[in-house]
Amino acid sequence: MTSIIGARIKALREERKLSQEDLARIFGFKDRQTVSAIESGDRRLSAEELLIAVEKLGAPLDYFTNPFLLTGEGKFSWRQSNVALKRLDAFERSAGRWIAAQKVLGPQVGKPAPYLRRALKLTSKSSFEDAMAAGERFAADFKLGPVPAERLAEAMERELGVLVLMVDAIDGVSGAACRLPDLDVVLINRHEVPGRRNFDLGHECFHLLTWDAMPPEHVEESTELSKSRVEQLANNFASAVLMPAAVLDRFGAWNGDTVSRLNTVANAMLVTATALKWRLVALGRLTMAAARQISDAALRNNGQPPPLLSKDRSDDAGLPPLFSKPFMEVIALAIKDGQMSVRRAADVLDMSLDELAALCVTHGVEVPFDL
Repeated sequence: MTSIIGARIKALREERKLSQEDLARIFGFKDRQTVSAIESGDRRLSAEELLIAVEKLGAPLDYFTNPFLLTGEGKFSWRQSNVALKRLDAFERSAGRWIAAQKVLGPQVGKPAPYLRRALKLTSKSSFEDAMAAGERFAADFKLGPVPAERLAEAMERELGVLVLMVDAIDGVSGAACRLPDLDVVLINRHEVPGRRNFDLGHECFHLLTWDAMPPEHVEESTELSKSRVEQLANNFASAVLMPAAVLDRFGAWNGDTVSRLNTVANAMLVTATALKWRLVALGRLTMAAARQISDAALRNNGQPPPLLSKDRSDDAGLPPLFSKPFMEVIALAIKDGQMSVRRAADVLDMSLDELAALCVTHGVEVPFDL
């Protein structure tokens, strides 16, 4: 709890644009070193000092003590289009509750994050060919098979220890990566078409594997044609993971291909036809001139009618279930072991008790309570 309170004191100080000296004066400390020790978790905040924080900083007590908040502890990188920062911040706070639940409860129920992190040996000076080679190697090393998109999330969970959550995101948000000191998380908007979901998953995987060398921006545009070099490297990596050259070779030569063929192969690979087109250009299998003759509009939704997707949870047909099985296993075990009440779990996940029970059943997890 000491480290949580310290992190939230620091986050609130920075949000209010206060220095450590300013905070020392508010608390009546002699120097800023005391504030530094509190923020780093080396010194406890007394009950009296906590009340001063509530009064002087204008934040409720729950802000400092609720373990199921992520304030000051995680760094997000959002993949979005035209989302107002205030709306994005509000959704980040909601998403932080789910991530905090995993962070707090996972170790308590015997499912901690891995001790070691993997990383790609890439930097912002790496070439696009380097990023594609890393993606090809990733697909081969983790045996993603003839349709890598089918196994990517499982490989990230099993081999990298990444928490992958399918979520009901706000309009304009397609996904995000989140880095904590002891946990990596990817959020994917489950209402995106499958090809987009899978590309975003590969893209965010790259960010987690290169976070220390190339920390991503807090907000990035959701497009395969980003002008940011780091985002371009992430796109090349994701394309290679999902569409390895050897897998594409199974479909034969690619000279002047028709729209219908691109759409057919993209559907088989669970990617977008537009991503497939540019992957073929990157591999030299399709000329730039030929690619420019193929309108992206003709490839939209892989040539199929747009899906009629609803954000009403009672109409989830065709969507991946909310969150993930590993996540729901942690929640169910925490309820069963008394680490979390049923109602607290429902509140954190923003659902009714009936919906919580139904989601457990959907993921094949034993319902840990009686309705």
